Amino acid sequence: MSKTEKTKNENSSLYTRNINLLEDDPLEEIFALNLGDFLTEHLITPEFAKKISSKAKDKKQSLKEQLQELISIYSIDNTLSLLGFENNQDFVIYNSIAKTIKLMLNLVECNIFLAKKNSPLKFVGSSEEILNENEIPDYIKNALKSEQEAVFDNNEMQISLFPMKNNFECIGVVEIIRKIERPLEFEYADLIQNMAGLFVTSLGLQKLIDEVKRLLNLDSVSTLELQNLRAQLTAIIGDLGDQQQSFVEKLAYAVDLKGQYKRSHSNECAKLSREICEHMGLNEKTTDLIYYAGLLQNIGKITLSEELFTKKEKLTPKEWEQLKNSPNVGVDLLMNINFMSEVVPYINYQQERYNGKGYPEGLSGNSIPLGSRIIALAGAYCALTQDRAHRKALSNKQALEILEQEAGTKWDPNLVKVLVEIKK
Repeated sequence: MSKTEKTKNENSSLYTRNINLLEDDPLEEIFALNLGDFLTEHLITPEFAKKISSKAKDKKQSLKEQLQELISIYSIDNTLSLLGFENNQDFVIYNSIAKTIKLMLNLVECNIFLAKKNSPLKFVGSSEEILNENEIPDYIKNALKSEQEAVFDNNEMQISLFPMKNNFECIGVVEIIRKIERPLEFEYADLIQNMAGLFVTSLGLQKLIDEVKRLLNLDSVSTLELQNLRAQLTAIIGDLGDQQQSFVEKLAYAVDLKGQYKRSHSNECAKLSREICEHMGLNEKTTDLIYYAGLLQNIGKITLSEELFTKKEKLTPKEWEQLKNSPNVGVDLLMNINFMSEVVPYINYQQERYNGKGYPEGLSGNSIPLGSRIIALAGAYCALTQDRAHRKALSNKQALEILEQEAGTKWDPNLVKVLVEIKK
């Protein structure tokens, strides 16, 4: 192999190269391993592929088993649903998505329109209880045709349109309706745009899964066809994983925007949580989950009003209760974003305290999930060292002194020691 060819291969992802590698079929050996390990490697690093050398005896049967296992994991009613896919009834799926978007962004209404293959544009989901069966407005049809975002005012409302598209097709439009006095911020628009793309990829995955199911039932299907299907399936799963990560990061940024943080609080909290994990030697998967929990620990605040975060006076009992309850709202939101369900326990118990005087369950010591203890401490440090509406940021030294004083009561004393080692 020439130096140029070698460089080209090293700079290419496994997905762009796997069609050319079908003859050697490195994925064949990968599926001989535990599939969970396969998925954990993020589908997959070239270094991991090189470690595998054994060949499956019955290649065609092995390919069928691999594909069957993948589609059982990623089918629409299992773990890779986009936003609260509860069953295969379209209106339940799309209504769930629309209601989640409305709740996250404090909208008046959210509607979803789809143009399925060889079918006209259809109103398929709404945040409201009853779907409007009237004629689809021309502006929705125009947005689908032009594949361009649009924003305009109509009857004291601001309407924003987001085509659901990728590089290959445009399959529908998401309509966002807000009051004119509260127009959609750029960061929220960016979040919806990302969500629309994620939705398209998720639907594309489901269409491919349907095709895989059809071919698996054919005795005439060839080994090459199965290999091509597996290459397509692993590639789109990889794309979806990247989009999910981007979605989580943009969602965290939107939370910070609502919380009036001058710096990216969620991002800094997540990075510090990761530093603590790495300092403790935790495994990569646990570290990643705690990192995402750190990003989304304040997700419930996205449903609260901006006025609550800019208020300099003492909060009323009702306002304090809203703020206190925001982690519960966040957990409900994450339960509707199924691919983030593994971080839910970490976020749910982040308000527990080491001495057992926290909430919601009054857990104490090591009964509190480790991830919850880590993101709680990281979040406290980041909050202390950032400017807020009611006070200026504390120095690193001042923040550490406060946390050391509270070790054993609010915070895990061993984690406080780790934090001090990192920051001093």
